[in-house]
Amino acid sequence: MLAPPALRAGQNPIWPPLFEVDHVLLQTSLYTRHFEPEPDHNDQQDLIGLELHNPQRWLIGGARFLNSFDQEAVYLYAGREFPLWEPRDNLTVRAKLTAGLLHGYRGEHQDNIPFNRYGTAPAALPSLGLQWGRFETDLIAFGAAGAMIIGGIRF
Repeated sequence: MLAPPALRAGQNPIWPPLFEVDHVLLQTSLYTRHFEPEPDHNDQQDLIGLELHNPQRWLIGGARFLNSFDQEAVYLYAGREFPLWEPRDNLTVRAKLTAGLLHGYRGEHQDNIPFNRYGTAPAALPSLGLQWGRFETDLIAFGAAGAMIIGGIRF
């Protein structure tokens, strides 16, 4: 009775994470909207991302995209997903939180993201998403600047 709930249910504990790949997620950007658009904002990110997920819902990933000012950027991160609701067997509503390093805001746009002293800054991105079989979609908020919808497929 004193064991954590995950162990009582016969599941693996969530810490330390297992170095085992459960699935890979390949994703791309579908829609981007800045909350206060400016003439030089880019809403076409051309994002391509790859995430490796373990059985405990931990993940590592990377994404290449065009930032808000049409500069090539990269986000390398780790995170975890949290199932919220499973209305059907193959449909899950979940949250995800990632944190890592964002590189690519340069020149006159260097100060548009906090702590971007040398072209690389820490970043944390929360999202809400759906998993339907092998397909996934997420609504990602990028600070107070805007939001993006991405979609992908699991392998």
